[in-house]
Amino acid sequence: MGELMSRRRSEEALRAAKLESDLASRAKSEFLANMSHELRTPLNAIIGFSEFIQHMQDTAAQQDRVVEYATHISGAGRHLLNIIGDILDISKIESGNFKLDLGRHDPAEIVESCVSMVRPRIGEKSQALEVKVTPDLPPLMLDERRVKQVLINLLSNAHKFTPAGGRIVLVVAGNRNNSVSFAVADSGIGMNETQVARAMTPFGQVESAFSRSQEGTGLGLPIAAALTRLHGGEFHISSEPGQGTTVVFTLPATNMAAFQGEKGGEA
Repeated sequence: MGELMSRRRSEEALRAAKLESDLASRAKSEFLANMSHELRTPLNAIIGFSEFIQHMQDTAAQQDRVVEYATHISGAGRHLLNIIGDILDISKIESGNFKLDLGRHDPAEIVESCVSMVRPRIGEKSQALEVKVTPDLPPLMLDERRVKQVLINLLSNAHKFTPAGGRIVLVVAGNRNNSVSFAVADSGIGMNETQVARAMTPFGQVESAFSRSQEGTGLGLPIAAALTRLHGGEFHISSEPGQGTTVVFTLPATNMAAFQGEKGGEA
């Protein structure tokens, strides 16, 4: 009887492993198919506008068009660089080769920098952005560039998936244990539990008529969550269809004694 139960458990484990493998394989196939579109779109723009410039007559009347085409090429190039950056980041994270460049930083200064970068885009859609930062936040030991990457990603997602005229709220507050929480809430399209799980899976994308019209690799949330956890922090997302999405990531208090020891060891 025990042998039969053991065999059944083994068979169930094999079926579960095969199902997980099939789902991962399908997600990666869908990701690669989506990447074909994501990579071709900026590349076609770069090639097309470059050819226009190459064959244009060198006249004063066409100089404005040269500037316009160069602007399109620059934008397409930056978009392509972002796509490649996401792919490289998730590859390093999954392989365990991702290293943080830690330093002592003021969370309020990071917030101010990120908000200044995304506010113009949010304004283009007539969205309201409300920022609430608790005074006198404790400094944290973190990788400044990577924490900015997390926060900009969350604000950009809120902007992207919130209709024109919607509302985005960023709340940054210190906790009793001197950790700091960053919460980004929006009044956007929202997701159900299945869609949240899919959005948090590397190579997974939430499929909807709205999301398919948006640019992106579908790697933003998994990268943001992974970077938060590499800092020893926590990452949570809650959402409901039609009710918006709230994402909270919390970074732990800085252990300055350990930090000083680490810096001393490097010297």
